[in-house]
Amino acid sequence: MSADARHRLLAWCRPGFEAECAQELSALDTRFGGGGYARAKPGEGFVEFVALDSDLAGRIAEAAGAERPVFARQLMHGIGRIEELPRKDRLSVLLPLIAGDERRWCDAWVESADSDAGRELSALCRALNGALIAGLKRQHAIDRDAHWRLHVALLSPTQALVCATDIHASAPWPGGIPRLRFPRGAPSRSTLKLEEALLVLLDEREREAWLQPGMRGVDLGAAPGGWTWQLVRRSIHVTAIDNGPMDAALMESGLVEHLRADGFRYQPPKPVDWLVCDMVEQPRRVAARMAEWLRQGWCRQAIFNLKLPMKKRYAEVQLCLDLLRDRVDGTLDLRARQLYHDREEITVFARRA
Repeated sequence: MSADARHRLLAWCRPGFEAECAQELSALDTRFGGGGYARAKPGEGFVEFVALDSDLAGRIAEAAGAERPVFARQLMHGIGRIEELPRKDRLSVLLPLIAGDERRWCDAWVESADSDAGRELSALCRALNGALIAGLKRQHAIDRDAHWRLHVALLSPTQALVCATDIHASAPWPGGIPRLRFPRGAPSRSTLKLEEALLVLLDEREREAWLQPGMRGVDLGAAPGGWTWQLVRRSIHVTAIDNGPMDAALMESGLVEHLRADGFRYQPPKPVDWLVCDMVEQPRRVAARMAEWLRQGWCRQAIFNLKLPMKKRYAEVQLCLDLLRDRVDGTLDLRARQLYHDREEITVFARRA
């Protein structure tokens, strides 16, 4: 068992984006004085960050919970690390370690990374999860009203990092991934990007207030209509801007007006509630166009994707977010994540206060 486990943070991320996730955690660490370091390998789907002490690790986790990093799907604070987990009786090591923490847990998740190696551990995670919860109940360590969640992150069949998260400042899904089914009738799988964005970037109160029937929206680069479909299913009227064809069934809804126009030139005749955009274009150009819409007051809020370059992706994200802040007058509510259904891109929500 590692003596410095409470100095550690563990972040789940998209495989291939470990370096960007590590850069985010390093930036948070630097804000609090620095001295920590990241451990990550390409393709593993997670990053370990070792802070100078447990207090600094806790402060980084708290800041991340408030700000929600772009590349970390879930960020957890370490309790203990096990290097030799017995294959025949894993609970004999896990339960005593967990009992050393005085907190009570609302739930416990046994998880593995969203990677090829991690998926090979998924059956073991499911089997161990039920046994772990039963063991915690026998120890009277489960309290459904508690605000702490226990995480057992299996890094290999015999290696685990036991962690904790505050449920009010962490993703409510194992691995930080909302498991969505492709909706029947949607024109393209890209619809899942916007569905996930609405779940991850907005809370329940915001979705209820900001996605009301009768609202109006614009979808730039709409064809064949995957993102438009998500707005239409909420009875929002959509102007779909694209030179390509829209899905015929979607057009029959009566809620879509299709204009064959350039998404970088179109201007709405009057302000709309929503702008959504998934155009394939350089991220800075998209960010600048979104900033123009928000600055001019053409939309109240926007959700859009930024397609990232192959290199210096973290730097490009920071440049684009800074561009939005600089070009939009007043306070800008800006939230960005790399979603599960994203690939070489991030999704951004922006709203003028």
